[in-house]
Amino acid sequence: MHGEFRTSGFSDALVILGAAGIVIPAFARIRISPIIGFIMIGMLVGPSGLGALTAKIPVLHFVTISNEDRIGPFAELGIILLLFSIGLELSFRRLWSLRQLVFGVGMAELLGSATLIGIGLYWTGESLAGAIGLGLALALSSTAIVLPLVGTQTPVGRSALSMLLLEDLALVPIVFALGAMAPHAADVGLGSLLLTMIVGGLVSVALLFAGRLLLPQLFAQAARTKSPEMFLAACLLVVIVASLVTSSIGFSPILGALIAGLVIAETEYRGEVEVITAPFRGLGLGIFLITVGMSVDLKLVVANWHQLLLALVAVLAVKAIVTAALLRLGGAKGSVAAEAGVLMASPSETTLIVLGSALAAQLISPATASFWQIVTALGLTVTPLLAKLGRFAGSQVGRQEFAGEIDAALETAVAGQVMILGFGRVGRIVADMLDAHGKDYLAVDADVDAAAAARKEGYDVLFGDVAHPELVDRMRKRAPSAFVLTMDNPVLVRRLARQLREAFPDLPIIARARDTTHAAQLYKAGVTDAVPETLEASLQLSEAALVDLGVAMGPVIASIHEKRSELRAKIMTEADLEEIPSLGRRRMRDRAPSG
Repeated sequence: MHGEFRTSGFSDALVILGAAGIVIPAFARIRISPIIGFIMIGMLVGPSGLGALTAKIPVLHFVTISNEDRIGPFAELGIILLLFSIGLELSFRRLWSLRQLVFGVGMAELLGSATLIGIGLYWTGESLAGAIGLGLALALSSTAIVLPLVGTQTPVGRSALSMLLLEDLALVPIVFALGAMAPHAADVGLGSLLLTMIVGGLVSVALLFAGRLLLPQLFAQAARTKSPEMFLAACLLVVIVASLVTSSIGFSPILGALIAGLVIAETEYRGEVEVITAPFRGLGLGIFLITVGMSVDLKLVVANWHQLLLALVAVLAVKAIVTAALLRLGGAKGSVAAEAGVLMASPSETTLIVLGSALAAQLISPATASFWQIVTALGLTVTPLLAKLGRFAGSQVGRQEFAGEIDAALETAVAGQVMILGFGRVGRIVADMLDAHGKDYLAVDADVDAAAAARKEGYDVLFGDVAHPELVDRMRKRAPSAFVLTMDNPVLVRRLARQLREAFPDLPIIARARDTTHAAQLYKAGVTDAVPETLEASLQLSEAALVDLGVAMGPVIASIHEKRSELRAKIMTEADLEEIPSLGRRRMRDRAPSG
């Protein structure tokens, strides 16, 4: 009975749930991606880790994976739910807008990386068919890990999503091509591939139309029950059915999950579906990463660590350079190309599928397949580190780009402009008021989409990160007349105010403050005027409420002035000011040395 319990799967569940409960908070505390933690857990409890000692130490059955094949379906479900959530973040309009990146840069990146990797492997002695199979496998990048790291809303996320979509679509042709290259493949040919592609396209279109008709009714019925369990059951039913349909015609099940997410994203139930499936998505991804770690043979890693390291670095370098170069040629900014190139360099979970297909087609030997499976697992492990390295590379390239853009903009700008740093809702209102009174301005905002949209509306806005120290150096050349800091980031505003005051000791610096305490800090940093947003909004709300309640206007105004005076005195005390700031109109102030 005891032995039956050990092998019944309860110990596997204990390991998985324990890993989720320990790894996620522990790695979040030390600011390391849990992705690394899950893969390390897989290495530790897998057959080449503690699992190899269960014969000698039976108690280890309770803290190791006794049957790695048993958790495979749960890992696959996690990936399916992940792609489903990605579909929820998209829309048909947005997907259509990415078509040039998908079939342009995405196709070129896949074929270019596969060609260079294949040439390198052929040059080292691999057969031509094996080099082609390995090149196609290693050219793929991880959808499951990359997109959660960068999302799909940023320029880097959009570029990554485009290339990853192409790779997911190309998985079926790749598998067919490897089957056709098998030494004894007589029944796999171009006709079978074309038939599968046609059927896949028709089924995908049918899923889209059927989903638009049926899913709103299904979720409406589930919502009427007011039962979260019923709603969750409906979500899982939709995802699993769509995945089974695409899987049955030879395509990847993640394509069906993506289509299901796209359809639901167009309904009013998108938010509820996203929230209710999130825990399963995270746990499923953790299970998948544990299985990746379990595929690593630690003995083989120790024996061939130098070869594995060289192979991994070579693959990462080739893919990073190809991806960055193609994105740059496609019109992406250098900072975006650099970050996306490094991020997309690692192999993919689908690399393991293609390696299996190449092995089944006898294009590569079992030893070669095992070697590159370990390289793939190690590549997945370092993907979070690549994300950090990519952000660093992007920031370095972006710094040079930003300096050039600032120079170009300031060369054509009118001397004596008002510089608005940050161009959200507050910045727009400031720009409108300056424009109404004939004051020239130049705005800088770190959100590329917001800056582009504002330029289309006629605002003079430049994209750039105001946190870059080069900004202050470049603005010295144009002798600005004043600075207005509108960013909703107290730490950044205070640091930037101090830098500007050192560089421009005599210019007005007007800053948006979060509250009176922040305003006092900004006065210490050297601003001329600090406007606490919570203070003015609260006073205006109080005035409107009191008047609407029938209180006479005179006493209301008097009490508002009294309250403002109290807050002026508070700011004066906290900021060590020698003169009380007059909140609400232009003032000069004499601040005591801040040390």
